[in-house]
Amino acid sequence: AGHKAIVRVDFNVPLDENGNVTDDTRIRGALPTLKKVLADGGALIMMSHMGKPKGKVKPELSLSQIVKNVSDALGVDVKFAKDCGNADAEAAALKPGEALLLENLRFYPEEEGKPVGVEKGTPEFDAAKAEMKERQKKFAAKLASYADVYVMDAFGTAHRKHASTAVIADYFKPEDRMLGLLMEKEVQAVNNVLSDIKRPFIAIMGGSKVSTKIGIIENLLGKVDKLILCGGMTYTFAKAHGGEIGDSIVEMDKLDVALDVEKKAKENGVELIMAPDAVVTNGLDFATMSLKPGSEYKVAQASAIPAGFEGVDAGPEAQKKFAEAIKGCKTILWNGPAGVFECDEFCAGSRAIGNAIADATAEGAFSLIGGGDSVACCTKFGLTDKVSYISTGGGALLEAIEGKVLPGVAAVNE
Repeated sequence: AGHKAIVRVDFNVPLDENGNVTDDTRIRGALPTLKKVLADGGALIMMSHMGKPKGKVKPELSLSQIVKNVSDALGVDVKFAKDCGNADAEAAALKPGEALLLENLRFYPEEEGKPVGVEKGTPEFDAAKAEMKERQKKFAAKLASYADVYVMDAFGTAHRKHASTAVIADYFKPEDRMLGLLMEKEVQAVNNVLSDIKRPFIAIMGGSKVSTKIGIIENLLGKVDKLILCGGMTYTFAKAHGGEIGDSIVEMDKLDVALDVEKKAKENGVELIMAPDAVVTNGLDFATMSLKPGSEYKVAQASAIPAGFEGVDAGPEAQKKFAEAIKGCKTILWNGPAGVFECDEFCAGSRAIGNAIADATAEGAFSLIGGGDSVACCTKFGLTDKVSYISTGGGALLEAIEGKVLPGVAAVNE
């Protein structure tokens, strides 16, 4: 009561080409904390990033586009500060019960704290890094100056040591910095998976690249009973065995990593499941997520994809295999779709996984869904109320499950 609270939220929501929010899961996830600040007589300042503007002002990534959505969700007229690094006047004018949204934090390079325009490994880079660290501290101090208390409630960015997620905490007394209610739920959901495993435990990992998921895959091999790998990363596995994958996405420098994952799965007694067949096409337009006129799609064996075609979804055999593997499991973790689910012709694999998870949850399993694409799948297929918990974090969830300390949590707790 009577205090100004600056809350780091994760409003990195998807927008269509007209700037309309297509999935407001993250806004709704933040409401318990935001409403509590207002209900208890506080003034609310919300800060978030959107997309990857890399320190430059990009109008298409302006948070001004979501002010109405946030206002409607909160039930108050949210004010907007056009410059998050110069919002003293707007913050000072804020009265109890009022709310203010700051512009995209990542319009400032200081938010992420990465040197711009210098090459890594050079003496210039080291100097630029040290200078940027000082600039980041000043930026964090500026954000802190707007409020009396700091609330970290952006689980989706808790694995980043950014100005608004970790550095800012240094400018508040320990009793004036805290985690929000969404963070509490997220941490509890991770604990449910890690500390209270009911078996069989299955993880479903999708996505385009092995390289981005290798840490979590290796970590999971010591915990799960079954592991489904799906999506673009599996063509690297097919290639590692000499398969023909046409124009499918592949990481040629990770073939040995793929074989190593298979070896470790065997050593750990983990049942590793991948798609035997795939839906392939010769005409997907990734810009519009639609088929080009005159193109075709068909089913092929995952290791015998014709030249000129690329794998874009799990095939019918794979869908049955995945559903069968999920059936009867008691702990389920899903991160990453089975294909280009945004395109209606190529969402059947992800839908089959989602439906199987929903069925297992109805039978008493604990299901944790994390990562923007998996969350979007659940929304698209109407499954959000049929799984146990939907996490707002992708990378943060995976790092927490890897057992890493999240900087956004550590900064508040220290």
